[in-house]
Amino acid sequence: MARYEYKVVPAPAKGTKAKGIKTPEGRFALSVEELLNLQAAEGWEYQRAELLPSEEKSGLTGSTTNWRNVLIFRRLLDAEDERAVLVAQPLEAPKHDADGIPIARPIPGPEDTRAPAPIAEEVNDPPLNRPENDAGTRTPPLVVQPSAQRDKGGSSEN
Repeated sequence: MARYEYKVVPAPAKGTKAKGIKTPEGRFALSVEELLNLQAAEGWEYQRAELLPSEEKSGLTGSTTNWRNVLIFRRLLDAEDERAVLVAQPLEAPKHDADGIPIARPIPGPEDTRAPAPIAEEVNDPPLNRPENDAGTRTPPLVVQPSAQRDKGGSSEN
């Protein structure tokens, strides 16, 4: 399936002066023609012109709607750009290890030269309330009961 990228540029607001073109319509047509040819030279294909609303501030608290003319272009993505678009798509749910901890994995990209994202233990972060026992397996986190907290602190309520 072919993939495209799009570009939206403002339409010219007034014509360009040129030798031999006297009318405002001719000057305006020349400015549109120059814009279309400039974009085509960069590989953009003209699609259509649109008149779209643009809400803008006016005064301290007010806003007005201005209508803007824009020209829409598209071009075919090459293989490298298509990979970048595929990276932006949602990924499947993360995989978990035997303890239910998500396994970190890097997101591939054409310009991504970084090392994979480190797992917490590789960064020397202490495990969160999950010490290992003699058998090398993780023990469940320590849970402090509310009554034990009151006994330690010496409640002032009597």
